[in-house]
Parts: sequence; structure tokens; C-alpha cells
Amino acid sequence: MMRIELKINGSTMSAEVDDDTPLLWVLRDTLKLKGTKYGCGIGQCGACTVIVDGQTARSCSLAATAAVGLEVTTIEGLSANGDQFVQKAWQDIRVPQCGYCQSGMIMAATALLGKKLFPTDEDIDREITNICRCGTYDRIRAAIHAAANGRT
Repeated sequence: MMRIELKINGSTMSAEVDDDTPLLWVLRDTLKLKGTKYGCGIGQCGACTVIVDGQTARSCSLAATAAVGLEVTTIEGLSANGDQFVQKAWQDIRVPQCGYCQSGMIMAATALLGKKLFPTDEDIDREITNICRCGTYDRIRAAIHAAANGRT
């Protein structure tokens, strides 16, 4: 075990970890940031997506030790009350059905909009690789376009 310091949502937090402990479990179990979800455990579904230095990362397959010195943003870091522009668009368009994948989906959309002000449908299809079992992809795309147009 080793003690590491992570910069999470603008704050420095420390945790005792094994060198191969996934960031997901440090976030959820040690730091009690439960918004990041466990989905598949192999980095495929995207439920565990966080933003690391402006890029999406699947926290289930990223060792916490690899995040030392980097800025990690979780869904909790977007807004204290769910009114960040992507979260607001998600609510306005009524994207979630079951909602399980939504925190990872919102993080992926936020990262995309951080790179591209007005993404095309093709940009969205290429960049948003998260899986939604309910199949709300049309609403996800509409919410991303709404967020792009409604930033404050």
C-alpha cells in the first residue's frame, strides 16, 4: 500500500492504494464520490467516465497512481446542484431513461464540448463511445447540441 495525493474536482485528496487500484474504486470507496458508476470493469461501456486533464478517461481501467499530478473531474465537480450547461441540457431534453450511464455520458459530452464548440452529429458519433443500454442516443445527441447552443 502507498499513500497518494490526487487533485479531484479542484481539491487535493489523499488515499491509501495498491499500485494497481483503479481510480474508480478510489473515487467511490475511499473518497465517497459515488456519482462515477461501475459498469463493465474493462473500459468499454463508459459508465465510469471522468475527465482527466481535459480528456475522457475510463476510471475502471486507469490506475489511481497514474492520475497523480493530473486534474481529475468527476460528475460531482461539474456543479453542486446539477445546473452545469450539459447537465441542464440533459434535464431539458429528458435524456435519461434508467439513468445508469448518464454520469459517464455527461462527462464525455462535457469533454467533447471542451474541445469542439459546436460538434456535428459525426463528431458526436465518433467521440461519444459510451454505451446506453436504453438506447437514448437521439436524445443524447439532441442534448449535446442544446448544450453547445445554451452555454452560460
